Amino acid sequence: MTPPSFTRLRTLSDPDRLPALRPEFAHPQPAAGLGPLDHKPRILLLYGSLRERSFSRGVVEETARLLQYFGCETRIFDPSDLPLPDQVKDDDHPAVAELREHSLWSEGQVWCSPERHGQITGIMKTQIDHLPLAYKGLRPTQGRTLAVMQVSAGSQSFNSINTLRVLGRWMRMFTIPNQSSVAKAYMEFDEAGRMRPSSYYDRIVDVAEELTRFTVLLRGHSDQLVDRYSERKEAKRDIDPKADISSIALSSS
Repeated sequence: MTPPSFTRLRTLSDPDRLPALRPEFAHPQPAAGLGPLDHKPRILLLYGSLRERSFSRGVVEETARLLQYFGCETRIFDPSDLPLPDQVKDDDHPAVAELREHSLWSEGQVWCSPERHGQITGIMKTQIDHLPLAYKGLRPTQGRTLAVMQVSAGSQSFNSINTLRVLGRWMRMFTIPNQSSVAKAYMEFDEAGRMRPSSYYDRIVDVAEELTRFTVLLRGHSDQLVDRYSERKEAKRDIDPKADISSIALSSS
């Protein structure tokens, strides 16, 4: 259950209705056997437009429905009242605090931006800029999986997703190989805001399926995977052979 103090999460309409999906070809549990499934993979989804009819939000909503179908728990953050970076002293704003809490909660994320003048939108970048590498002694993005997507008004492009990949690396995330770029997005949605069956939709299914797998595969090992010599040295944190996973593995081999 989402705590009632969270007021900036979008409600997903018709979460169980997937008219463009062919269920006979979809794995309902794509991550089975890849890691413990004691709790649902937790995925935060961010979109990059405040338009009333936002296609990046539409893609995110379709992705969230698919992730839930694959057994994930999802949250979609609404950035409509998020201030610009450095606009509020010490980032003391409820929208910033809530975004960071959702990121800490997550085990994987989806970033979807429109392409505007060949790049991601300011709304998308603002959300990422409000996610610090360290927050309250924790790291809101480090070690989490990431799927990147974009929508375009014209022909297919990869400028935005290439930028999102660079930002994901900077935020110390594991970006999955698959990605989605929806060209002429206004033609891919019906009047109810749902995506029509197409190869673009099929690729979004691929991305959601793959993100679920990688999240389950990596989430139990993220602390070890991002443990860095330089940070241990700076913090003067010695290796404890009795507790260090790598040392234990070497001694038992």
